[in-house]
Amino acid sequence: MNENKNEKQQELDKEEKQNEQIRDTGEVTLDQNSGSHRIELLTIIGEVEGHDTAPSQNKTTKYEHVLPKLAVIEDDREVEGLLVLLNTVGGDVEAGLAIAEMIASLSIPTVSLVLGGGHSIGIPMAVSADYSFVVPTATMVIHPVRSSGMFIGVAQTYRNMEKIQDRITGFIAAHSGASKERLEELMLDTSQLVKDVGTLLEGEEAVKEGLIDEVGGIREALAKLHQMIESQKGRNEKS
Repeated sequence: MNENKNEKQQELDKEEKQNEQIRDTGEVTLDQNSGSHRIELLTIIGEVEGHDTAPSQNKTTKYEHVLPKLAVIEDDREVEGLLVLLNTVGGDVEAGLAIAEMIASLSIPTVSLVLGGGHSIGIPMAVSADYSFVVPTATMVIHPVRSSGMFIGVAQTYRNMEKIQDRITGFIAAHSGASKERLEELMLDTSQLVKDVGTLLEGEEAVKEGLIDEVGGIREALAKLHQMIESQKGRNEKS
């Protein structure tokens, strides 16, 4: 009787801890699947917050929370895969690229799923995974780098902005099927957005442009990740 009570209490404690983790960071471990794979879930939502704090009413993803989490995932031998859910308006370039580089350098299989939106610096984070999905109704906006605050109108400033943009397009091109030249064309399109320069792509269009691998939802994303985990296990056993 006492053993059953203890087991039930342990289950409740585990569930409460998981719920608290979701509330605080949007992260959770998925380990109740038929393949017994331990998968970490990472959500990137709202604005990606960098060195400056966003207004308190904004939904944000704080990079100082995400980077240590990714380091823990890489160091934990029990974690077999990472699923990244994105619904972001973009945000700080340096923070977004830092997260994207961390995801791209993980040794475990990674899959990303764009839900709602994967705009601006959200695009490098979406393509940083080994395989990417986008739901049909999601949108992705590609636009030139913007600067907030004081802007000095000299040639050096322009060159600096150009270098930042090159870093972004270079990363996207290296981790997707889109070429750097095509990305720059999409960035500088003046015919689509009313008050901005750039291109808005819906789910199917993002796949056609080579940014995202496949149109699909959570079912397809998890199925692909389980498949990749099994493939990696097979390679490790052979070696």
